[in-house]
Amino acid sequence: MTVRYHIRLPDPAQARGSEPSLSFHAHSAEVFAEQLQDALRTTALFERWRALQPEPDEVDPSLGVTDPHAQVSGEQRTLTIDLIVLTTVPGDILKHRLRLLAGSHWELRNVSHG
Repeated sequence: MTVRYHIRLPDPAQARGSEPSLSFHAHSAEVFAEQLQDALRTTALFERWRALQPEPDEVDPSLGVTDPHAQVSGEQRTLTIDLIVLTTVPGDILKHRLRLLAGSHWELRNVSHG
């Protein structure tokens, strides 16, 4: 089932994870959306994260679930960026990827089905 998430980056310049090789490097709403969309559609971010773990082979492979049809759009507000995500990736996986990309500098504003 596809779920719609409304995510806000209140201070886009601060929306960076603690590990630079996994973090957002975007500066515009469109590029933030592209990077998150890629993190949901492919295993690239998961594989980079897994390689950094002490025992990569012991990481639960279900954490690498993807949605090749995930869609993310971004809109610049005055000082914030809003991202709308449509995906079948479970919410806990989406949150994990957002923490890798943006650290704690994001807000889940709304969740709805469809």
